[in-house]
Amino acid sequence: MANIQMENKLFTPYQLGPITLRNRFIRSAAFENMCTGNVPSQMLHDYHVSVAHGGVGMTTIAYCAVDLSGVSFDGQLYVRPEALQGLKRLTDAIHAEGAKASIQLGHCGNMTHFSTCHCMPLSASNGFNLYSPTIHRRMKVSEIKAMVKKFGEAVDFCREAGFDCVEIHAGHAYLISQFISPRTNHRHDEYGGCFENRVRFLNEVLDEVMLHAKEDMAVVVKTNMWDDCWGGSDIEEGIRIAKEIAKHKVHGIVLSGGTVSRSPMTILGGAMPIKTLAHYMPMKTLWWLKAALHIPFVGDIMTPTVPFKELYFMPQAKRFQEAIKDVPLIYVGGVQSGDNCQQIMDEGFELFQFAHVLIKDPDFVKHVQANPHYHAGCNRSNYCVGRMYSKEMKCHECVERDGEKIPANIQREIKRLEQNAHKSIEAQKK
Repeated sequence: MANIQMENKLFTPYQLGPITLRNRFIRSAAFENMCTGNVPSQMLHDYHVSVAHGGVGMTTIAYCAVDLSGVSFDGQLYVRPEALQGLKRLTDAIHAEGAKASIQLGHCGNMTHFSTCHCMPLSASNGFNLYSPTIHRRMKVSEIKAMVKKFGEAVDFCREAGFDCVEIHAGHAYLISQFISPRTNHRHDEYGGCFENRVRFLNEVLDEVMLHAKEDMAVVVKTNMWDDCWGGSDIEEGIRIAKEIAKHKVHGIVLSGGTVSRSPMTILGGAMPIKTLAHYMPMKTLWWLKAALHIPFVGDIMTPTVPFKELYFMPQAKRFQEAIKDVPLIYVGGVQSGDNCQQIMDEGFELFQFAHVLIKDPDFVKHVQANPHYHAGCNRSNYCVGRMYSKEMKCHECVERDGEKIPANIQREIKRLEQNAHKSIEAQKK
């Protein structure tokens, strides 16, 4: 009887702050690259509506910058009047399908380039980002205060656009994380040095966000459990950061990990499809990186493989579960099947996020409801990841079904990486 109750729990409502989700499934804020000209496209609209129709409790539009200076990609949203109408049309359509609409708010910091953000990239400290490549500069205190205000104004914008929830991105080495991490914060003022100073920007942002969220919008925060790079925050500091976030009485904390410029596959799981990444990367803007990826072993050094494992963040997330009791923790990472979803419930997490399988199969939730053991058949070649930095996010199976030709060398890479992921999963079961 207890197991039947747990299975049913997946499809029971959940009260996330002021909003009620119809079930425990949340589409995570995986970058779609579907906002040409920095405004919502029909493709973005159709994709998220399909996911809502497929049964999730809430779907999250990814990585909306609070300001143009925080934009990493031409296909990325930022808070601007021109985006409002398209977003309102999208949230209305999501609501019509019975799901809630969330949007991730953040700022990329030094993970951009002048040609994209139209200014010298900003960060906690001066430096050079090899992955853009670009020189970035230290933010003045007055600029920090102004950026805090922009996060609050962004919440007001999202309410007007019809969103039920905002997710603040404080991980993965974007701007908030660049202040938190000792690897990227070398300041000697009130925003640098000791732990209390490094989390000051985070705390000020969350104060402002909660003030503007009022009583009608849910707020969750994505944070790093650990940075997984030399000089970054470790698990123990990650727990301290989560406790700082909890003090603001946010409605949920999304537990992630890894650093986009040092350990991206910690975030995503598995191997980066280097040939796919190089193939779709635009020669005009990233010629140097495209050329470098064709050099043997360079891609593997830049994006080291992490052997794929289903629910790959679970060991670290359990440590946070032991330490954080007063805010719901939202699991993310490696959800492939109905059995995975059930295990998350069995481990005591009330909510979870996932995206990979919803790229291939927007109806995943309906399939799990019909068959608790359903597996989406996502074999983790990460083709969708290699493609999304330059084109719209899309599974290779969907690309082929839609009639787009995938080059033979990319097809061979997909097959090889899927075989490796399968072997990794089978080896870990023994």
